[in-house]
Amino acid sequence: FDVILGEGHGLTLDALDAEIVAGAATGISAEMRREDAILTHPTFNSYHSETDMLRYMKKLENKDYSLVHGMIPLGSCTMKLNATAEMIPVTWPEFANMHPFAPADQVKGYQQMLNELEEQLVEITGYDKVSLQPNSGASGEYAGLLAIRKYQESVGEGHRNVCLIPSSAHGTNPASAAMMDMKIIVTKCDDKGNVDVADLRAQAELHKDNLSCLMITYPSTHGVYEEDIVEICEIIHKNGGQVYMDGANMNAQVGISKPGVIGSDVSHLNLHKTFAIPHGGGGPGMGPIGVKSHLAPFLASHKVSPVEGLNPENGAVAATPYGSASILPITWMYNVMLGKSGLKASTEMAILNANYMTEKLAEHYPILYRGRNNKVAHECIVDIRPIKEESGVTEEDIAKRLMDYGFHAPTMSFPVAGTLMIEPTESESKAEIDRFVDAMVQIREEIVRVQNGEWPADNNPLSNAPHTQTDMMSAAWERPYSREKAAFPNEATRLNKFWPTNNRIDNVYGDRNFICSCPSIESYQDAES
Repeated sequence: FDVILGEGHGLTLDALDAEIVAGAATGISAEMRREDAILTHPTFNSYHSETDMLRYMKKLENKDYSLVHGMIPLGSCTMKLNATAEMIPVTWPEFANMHPFAPADQVKGYQQMLNELEEQLVEITGYDKVSLQPNSGASGEYAGLLAIRKYQESVGEGHRNVCLIPSSAHGTNPASAAMMDMKIIVTKCDDKGNVDVADLRAQAELHKDNLSCLMITYPSTHGVYEEDIVEICEIIHKNGGQVYMDGANMNAQVGISKPGVIGSDVSHLNLHKTFAIPHGGGGPGMGPIGVKSHLAPFLASHKVSPVEGLNPENGAVAATPYGSASILPITWMYNVMLGKSGLKASTEMAILNANYMTEKLAEHYPILYRGRNNKVAHECIVDIRPIKEESGVTEEDIAKRLMDYGFHAPTMSFPVAGTLMIEPTESESKAEIDRFVDAMVQIREEIVRVQNGEWPADNNPLSNAPHTQTDMMSAAWERPYSREKAAFPNEATRLNKFWPTNNRIDNVYGDRNFICSCPSIESYQDAES
């Protein structure tokens, strides 16, 4: 105490203990201190043994549809296999328990793995430098735009603030540009889903004095390759801007094309999509960025633990110098085990699967966009709007009905309202894709029965989907179709049934109305007693 407070402070250890016990040293003023009980919900007070907790967690797990049950055909999300061999190193304490600011001489092996991963991603992307710091795709977009801004400021062009974004770009692009306080100009696409090059050129020339960048997704979220992508990059550079290529759809590029070679200046890489880190469920993601050499000096560093070769004053985009570093062994393992030939084969298989599925679905559903030779990239968009107009059945009805058939729903109404965007990835076998196509074909037949009036528009297997076990056990069944048709519509569901635990939720109402889930009045009365 003498050393810290100086002589004459009058404190003793007993006195300090008393102050702490009394709460006087909490640093929280009296009026801000909480006095009511905390963690009173039964969830926090019902499981007092490891067995009880195990069963509770398993009950929650049983509600979750994952790749162990079947294909997750979310478009633009690449829900691929996270192989066990890739995941195992995450459990090793040498990775999992290392403090992010540990001294450099204690993390030499860890640093070697990070350096090798950077080298792998440089080779894959064609960029000159990779930053592993951004720990999400959105964080990667922000970091990339920040590097562009710092570079432009360094050459006396910090006034540039216009960002061109095609309507086919990934949905996070305009949000990231808005975070950078940029003026966003949306450019048009043609009837085939490609960027309207003439409109893009006109906008670039119109804003050439203030053009900062273009944010473009390749392949686009329309599920097609932009065949004019090299010309598009040249237009932006000619008018003083930089090209940010969104890496969300890199699963259609790895091994067959490189953003840095095509002409872009910076991209983020969703390691939790293309590079096998688990995607979804609220877990950590990683969104490293690759940049050309002129942007490399402006990558994010860290004041507490500076990244070698970078100015610590560059600032940080994550709390640690390498983001969620403990999950990076997953991608390292993915790249090393596949190698160059395996990575390329994965991309080729993803494209093959998508085109096989598209051809099968096209016999029953309209496909919105296709590229040259009537082909798609790694995903396709099924247009439900004509079907809705004819039958009243919506894209949501189809998505919910797929749950009865044992599938996670595809991406709904993005990037085009009234559509379903579907991506099978390379992880799915022909048999699983056929199972999905068969379900979609049977659903199409169900739609015809609604359209013909055999089932009422407001009381049919699609409008009532998904069907739960509670529905099946109810005493009353006032529906014009059988229980078997509801829950076991095909042979595959009889052999392996995944049960949705809830009926359909009114999503729009829930988004617009906050609902308080409160204990019953009886519980208050019991508490008073």
